[in-house]
Amino acid sequence: MKPKLVVVLGPTASGKTDLSIKLAKKFKGEIVSADSRQVYRGMNIGTGKITKKEMQGIPHYLLDVTSPKKRFTVTEYKTLAEKAIKKIRSKNKIPFLVGGTGFYIQTVVDDVQIPAVKPDWKLRAKLEKKPVPELYKMLKKLDPARARRIDKNNPRRLIRALEIVLKTKQPIPLLSQNKPAFEALFLGVKRGKKELEKLIEKRLLKRLKSGMIDEVKKLHKSGVSWRRLEEFGLEYRYIALYLQNKIGYSRMVEKLQKETEHYAKRQMTWFSARGGSASGGKRDKRIKWIKKYSQAENLVKNFLKN
Repeated sequence: MKPKLVVVLGPTASGKTDLSIKLAKKFKGEIVSADSRQVYRGMNIGTGKITKKEMQGIPHYLLDVTSPKKRFTVTEYKTLAEKAIKKIRSKNKIPFLVGGTGFYIQTVVDDVQIPAVKPDWKLRAKLEKKPVPELYKMLKKLDPARARRIDKNNPRRLIRALEIVLKTKQPIPLLSQNKPAFEALFLGVKRGKKELEKLIEKRLLKRLKSGMIDEVKKLHKSGVSWRRLEEFGLEYRYIALYLQNKIGYSRMVEKLQKETEHYAKRQMTWFSARGGSASGGKRDKRIKWIKKYSQAENLVKNFLKN
């Protein structure tokens, strides 16, 4: 019998954190974060990283595991997440995999094997000199399927995708995977479009009041370059541009709102189609979309009974 795993996913600002805490408290669980930016130390307000107080005594894993000056790969994430899940199970607790980074979740649950293309630092240096729109245009020409699902404003991901395509001389293949490693229950937090936009706006204003700009200043002062901060996307990209006087404050807030909305839409595309090109675009029927806590509680209760 495969080990059981509860997955809580959904778009940014949808309420995954609050739901996962309630469920973990109810069912004696511990939480493994599936967020590609919360792995970095010092990136707290901008990523919405949960605080010790908000954890309410529930242990969390895969937060603050590396420096933002370093590159953290999905392969590294998979290794650490599997280790954390094993540790949680050894304590007879229920592991909850929680986050909005669809690729991280898919890699762990479906035991995805990442294409073994080693970094080509010379090629990367060459690509880094190109403007971001040009990188996206290149990828769109070489691998339209991958281009449709990627964050076209994220130079780090665009460069990695181009590196794979250029080194293998073919579009990024469907990711190979073994049989699912876990018996997983997928809970998706569902919000209406207008509701989610309001939640994103409310959270953005709260983060700005809580010192998000000062956080980015501190990261830069500690040695994280402007370019690196821009690579992290969303809050870090536009605040970095603002601090370099490349855009004004109101423009920064406007861009953050719109880009976060677009990001939420891309997340839903990923979840709905199980990663799009990464899986051949098959609709992921495993996800149980919920609107309130009682639905989630009943689903988890029945899942753990069987």
